[in-house]
Amino acid sequence: MFKIAQRNNIQIKYTSVEEVSNAYNFNNLQEFLDIYYAWASVLITQQDFYDLTRAYLEKIHIQNVIHTEIFFDPQTHTDRWISFDTVIQGIHKALEDAKQKLWISSKLIMCFLRHLDEDAAIKTLDMWLKYKDWISAVGLDSSEVGNPPSKFEKVFELARKEWLLTVAHAWEEWPAEYIWEALNLLKVSRIDHGNHCLDDDKLVEELIHDNMPLTMCPLSNLKLKVIKDMTKHPIKKMMEKWLLVTINSDDPAYFGWYIEENYLAIAQGLNLSKEDISQLAKNSFIASFLDEETKKEMIEKVEKYYQESK
Repeated sequence: MFKIAQRNNIQIKYTSVEEVSNAYNFNNLQEFLDIYYAWASVLITQQDFYDLTRAYLEKIHIQNVIHTEIFFDPQTHTDRWISFDTVIQGIHKALEDAKQKLWISSKLIMCFLRHLDEDAAIKTLDMWLKYKDWISAVGLDSSEVGNPPSKFEKVFELARKEWLLTVAHAWEEWPAEYIWEALNLLKVSRIDHGNHCLDDDKLVEELIHDNMPLTMCPLSNLKLKVIKDMTKHPIKKMMEKWLLVTINSDDPAYFGWYIEENYLAIAQGLNLSKEDISQLAKNSFIASFLDEETKKEMIEKVEKYYQESK
């Protein structure tokens, strides 16, 4: 943020990284989003988006990530008069470079901001048409409270007609009806978060029946006060019920916790076994948008590594 702001001659209110870190005292998702949108404003050029994406990829390469499925929010930038072309071209170039130089494969998920109206989402989908081969799925994120999935039923239908996969943030801060809507109206392939699904037995049965992935973000849940401490995280109980749960990072550049830190935190907080951790790694490939042959190959590698570590 400091480097790019200086390059673009943008004044920011903080003078040090330490000062920025101290600003991370928020009580809920919305307070975090307020900071997120303010700091995203330093991104102006294609090089900015390339640098940011490349920095993320180099970080996860150190942590031995070999495949990543990344959310991006074009409306955060197009609403600031930054072109969709600038955003997607910078991100895509970094992903392609990482594929060649870091051996990291990737899928890109274009999210609609749920605090904006559906017409704005449809306009964003129209912008995607020029880059069909670069984006694999659409998602739904930003302010959850008061912005149900049903608000975006039409744009998700349009996306599915274009053979895009669909995902949606649901039930991080709002009741079960949001997950039901994501399943029944948006017809999603994955639920992002879904922390409180255990509160609804019928929903749990539905998720198990459909083998619906839930992308859990433990340290984000802790920071946003969705849970009080890591020992209270529901992921172990979810695994015991055979829910398809996965471990992910959530806005890692902001929170400072990438995938390795999330695995370590949940393993220590819930005293997970090697078998548990191995299953979570397998789940990540099962839940991915990779082709079936690649999934099988990766799952076999995880199982082999687990057996050798016993």
